Amino acid sequence: MVAPAPAQRVREVVEPAVVSAGLVLEDVAVTRAGARSVVRVVVDLGEDDEGELDLDRVADATRAVSDALDADDVVAGEYTLEVSSPGVSRPLTQRRHFVRAVGRTVTLRLVDGRTLGGRLTGVEPEGDGGGTLVVVPVTPGQKGRRPKVGDPVRVPLAGVRDGKVEVDLSGLGPVDDEAGPVDDDEAGSAGRES
Repeated sequence: MVAPAPAQRVREVVEPAVVSAGLVLEDVAVTRAGARSVVRVVVDLGEDDEGELDLDRVADATRAVSDALDADDVVAGEYTLEVSSPGVSRPLTQRRHFVRAVGRTVTLRLVDGRTLGGRLTGVEPEGDGGGTLVVVPVTPGQKGRRPKVGDPVRVPLAGVRDGKVEVDLSGLGPVDDEAGPVDDDEAGSAGRES
């Protein structure tokens, strides 16, 4: 049986291909599945990339990675290549992860052992520490009441161990009756054609 190629060697071969596709190499894993190797490559968008990591971009990266692996013959024998995005469940550990999560609800584990949850509203640039995260704490409301929103908290990125994006289902469900009356002009124009 052929031993799988070391992940570090595969990383060295595929990273330039991923970068040439305009993406960032997040992770590489090489495992065995029966008689063949499985090469898993996780790609992500760069911090300043305002686009989306859609299937076309992943397909472009897959072709580039496959060509690089075949040209270098770093994986002995047959292999299966899996190229994917990190997904929402990945831990937020780098500045670019937090930049991409602005506007989402996050839970941060701080270096001092505390946790902080709320809406990540910004990542401010700041010297050598990588920046400052701005989180607006949100405490869920009880029995159908609105959540309580606190004052923004600034946390140096160096003080954050990691974070995760929380699934936000607040936009789902019935319309809140406490939203107030609808303006007559708005209600009347909803059923009219222009």
